Formats: sequence, structure tokens, C-alpha cells
Amino acid sequence: MHHAGLAITRSLGRWGVPVYNVDADAHAPSFSSRYSKGKFVWDLEGTRAEESVARLLDIGRQLGRPAILIPTTDSMAILAAENAEALRERFLFQDNSARLVRSLYWKKEMHFLARGAGVPTPELFLPQCRQDVLDYLDGAPPFPVMLKANDDRSLRQRGLATKVIVKSPAELLDWYDRLEDPGSPNLMFQEYIPGGADSIWMFNGYFDAQSECRFGVTGQKLRQSPIYTGPTSLGIVTPNPTVDRLTRHFMKAIGYKGILDIGYRYDARDGQYKVLDANPRIGATFRLFAGVKGMDVARALYLDRTGQPVPDDTAQPGRKWMVEDKDLNASLGYFRDGWLSPWDWLRSYSGVQETSFVAADDPLPLLAMLRSDMAELLRRFKVYFSRTAEPEPSAWLRNRRAKD
Repeated sequence: MHHAGLAITRSLGRWGVPVYNVDADAHAPSFSSRYSKGKFVWDLEGTRAEESVARLLDIGRQLGRPAILIPTTDSMAILAAENAEALRERFLFQDNSARLVRSLYWKKEMHFLARGAGVPTPELFLPQCRQDVLDYLDGAPPFPVMLKANDDRSLRQRGLATKVIVKSPAELLDWYDRLEDPGSPNLMFQEYIPGGADSIWMFNGYFDAQSECRFGVTGQKLRQSPIYTGPTSLGIVTPNPTVDRLTRHFMKAIGYKGILDIGYRYDARDGQYKVLDANPRIGATFRLFAGVKGMDVARALYLDRTGQPVPDDTAQPGRKWMVEDKDLNASLGYFRDGWLSPWDWLRSYSGVQETSFVAADDPLPLLAMLRSDMAELLRRFKVYFSRTAEPEPSAWLRNRRAKD
């Protein structure tokens, strides 16, 4: 997400740290920030790994001194971990094995890592073929069910959903047929945990070389974009000692080092917080969790990797942060579904201390965001008006509709 790179640029740049940005989009908002010392246009994710590593090393040589590499996507976190030996020639970055990074990124492996550490997770089913799905449905599982991609990169590249709440057997099979690649099974069915926004919890933290948490804050997602399943568009800092303790225990148990962005859901049925996703990288929401003295995970990483002490800092309960365009889009969805009234919408912005694009000391990225949104809106109009037919529903769904 573009606002993650911009947030890093502003956070470290305001400290006087030279920040250089690499992005495939020549109009990325971070490129226009007054705090960006240089920009490099390169598609790190759409290019072969060896070419991207070579390009990063070339950038490092141009900088002329060691630099800290901060991946903002899962693909880049994996690329850095898998090519750590080569990249260490020019860069400092969080030092985890490629196996651990992949295991946290892959939803299935993360599930078993958490279970092994004694951290609760939702129940999981891993179909290997369509017959497995039919057998699963014959067992009359409770609905709704979360359908997720174990590795969502291939679905994102195809412009497909990576996470869907399905409410019936017919809908589950239909989504499975649309999304699964039979030659490379990648989908999983996860127990759906009921609850509203107050059940969704996050932890952002930085773990040192001994896997001790040097800075960590908990919070909640008030709104998500896409609604119900997506990243935070409006969040609030709320202390949660249980989520904090679970996360510190989990990371210590697996020997994790560096920035972590992890999500939980509180299950009122059994009173447990269950981990849903663990991102072994900086999260796009990280500025929500800024401490009273201004500490955040990007600054903690910078200080620790450059051999400086990480000063103690405390959370700011009630602090809110938002992504302006994403939250507007999310709010329309919540309005539509009856979960948000105009008055509640206005009240929800009370306490917002920081936004992703609007900043008095750095105005140009807002214009870049507006340009990007207009381009996306035009693209969607083009797709809508050029679409000739809806995707064919599955045979089961056609039969069910015929019976109905």
C-alpha cells in the first residue's frame, strides 16, 4: 500500500534520517514527499527475483553507504529473507531465516506455528481437491466460513479476492471453483469468529536480536477496507494486556526478530483471543501505534540496527489514525449494510491525531493520492462498461438456482 512507504518516509525523515524510495509507480505519493531524498522507479514484485536483487544492490552502491532496507509487502519481506546473504553487502534489515518469514506469511504454516507455541487460532480445513470440499460440506460445517488463500500473491496478481466470508455451501463451492488452481491447491477454510469491530485486535511491535519486544502497542480496527475483511482504514489505540502477552510469548517461542504486524479476533464463545494473520514486516497501519514520545516500529528498527539504544515509550490510549480515501470508501459500505449512521460516522473521527496523506508540513503526497484515486476510478469505469458477461456460476450453484 502506498501509504506505508509514505509513512516510513515521513517518520524517519522528520528525524533527519535520509530516506530513499523504490516503487513501481512513478507517481507514488512517497516520491513527492519533502522528506524523500531520492526515488528509484523499479517493479520489485513484478520482476524476477535475481533482477530485483541486482537492482537493489545497484541502488545500494549508488547511495555509497550501508542503508536499512524496510520491505512494505509480504513479497518483498520474503525476497529480502531469501536473498539475505547477497543483500547484506549493502543493506541492514531484520535478521530472520527465510523459512520463518515464509511460515509466518503462509496462513497454513502460521496456524501450526501458533498452535505449537500455545497461541489459540481458529479451526482450519485444508482441501486438496474439489472432492475434499464436497466431503467437507457433507459434514454440515457451521456457516459462515472464511475462505482464504494460503499464499495470496498469485490471486492478487490475477486481480482476484484473497479472503471471502461465505454464507452457504453453494456459495463456498462457487468461490472455490472461481479461485482455486487445481494444479496447485492454495485455498483454506477457516472457522469464522462472530463479532463486530470491537472483537478485532492488532499488535504492532519491534523485537530485538534476542526476540525481546523493545516497543509494542495494541489497538483495534474500527473500520476496514474492503469492509469486514480488509486492512485498517480507521483504527484506535486500546490497551489489551492479553494480546500483548500472547504476542510477546509467540515471538519469543519462535525466535522472531524485527518489526511485526499481527491480528487477532476475540471469540466470545470461549473467551479466547485467536490469531488470524502475522505479517513479518512493517504494517501499513504502523503510525497508528506511535508512542507518547513519538516512537514507532520504523524508528525502533532504525535505532536498533544502527547500534543506538531504543528508548522506552508508552502507548497513547484513544489515539486514532485513518487512511482518508480508503475510509471514505469503507464508510459507504458500512452505511449500505446498516452498520453506520451519519451521526456515528461523524463521531468516529473524534480523536483522529494523524492521517495517511494530509500533513501540513508535507502537502504534495495528498495530490499524488488524489491522482491515483482518479486513475483507479477511471480504470473501474472502463472495466465495468467493457464487461460482456458475468463469470459462469458453478454447476452446483446452477442446479440449486434451478431447484429454487
